[in-house]
Amino acid sequence: MLRFLARRSLGALVIILLISAITFTLFFALPSQPALMSCGKNCTPDAIALINKNLGLDDPVPVQYWHYMAGIFAGRDFQVGHCPAPCFGYSFSNQQPVWGTIVDRFPTTLSITLGGAFVFLVVGIGIGMLAAAFRGTWVDKFVSSLSLVGNALQIYFVGVIALAVLVSGLHWMDNPAYHPITENPVKWFTGMLIPWLVLSIIFIANYSRMTRSQMIEQLGEDHVRTARAKGLGRRTVFFRYAWRGAMAPIVTIFGIDLGSLFGGAIITEFTFSLHGLGRLAVSSVSETDLPTLMAVMLVGCTAIVVANIVVDAAYAFIDPRVRFA
Repeated sequence: MLRFLARRSLGALVIILLISAITFTLFFALPSQPALMSCGKNCTPDAIALINKNLGLDDPVPVQYWHYMAGIFAGRDFQVGHCPAPCFGYSFSNQQPVWGTIVDRFPTTLSITLGGAFVFLVVGIGIGMLAAAFRGTWVDKFVSSLSLVGNALQIYFVGVIALAVLVSGLHWMDNPAYHPITENPVKWFTGMLIPWLVLSIIFIANYSRMTRSQMIEQLGEDHVRTARAKGLGRRTVFFRYAWRGAMAPIVTIFGIDLGSLFGGAIITEFTFSLHGLGRLAVSSVSETDLPTLMAVMLVGCTAIVVANIVVDAAYAFIDPRVRFA
């Protein structure tokens, strides 16, 4: 198991380095004058030269990349001052260290993605198993119909409806807002509940259909029929044999959907005016704030890669053949 995780971790490190190198080259090599983006409209050649010197933009691109990556782990000295590790440089828009902004915004995005993932996994897998257990009945048809409807919905549409009905109309829920879980867990939960439900709508539809098809397939396998022939109870056969075999493909699809989940979190942040990494990335694009945008992409990429390692570990736990491959 440790060798399996070591291989996955090494591969993840290579992927992060490649993405960081390609992204850095695209951001800082292709624009003719990145300093001009930091300088603003009323800019002089002397001011551009000073910014290039202060931010290290007058060095060759490979040297800039080396200094950038070294600064993440060991900090970095600029003419404007010392940037402690992890240093992602200074923002072009407010001249402040980028990492402080990332730290402020990341908990919001993390809360949305983790909470939404928990909701759609529990609900989607649960109703998919229910449909498989009652295959061919009205329960199965009802769940399948709901899945088709849910798959056709969009986050921004469901979000507006949820606000109009649950918040403004019935007053059943609080207006979505982020509160740190360490300060008030109850407000954190109630403030994130609507974003979780809205983000999970589409994923619930997909995972319920996948779970149903996988469970039906597993219930027809030889080892499941053998377990029934031995006299094991229906519940034991369903959860101990069929469910575990059906979860392996579901876990694989979940690893692939992590990128889509992060993209859905960005739309959710805009729908409910939540200040997370998604809104920060979009504002960085509009303001041409390359250091901030670079940091958001690296943090998001690292989070997705780390989550995929966790998914791989879960997959290896479910299917022992993976551990010894």
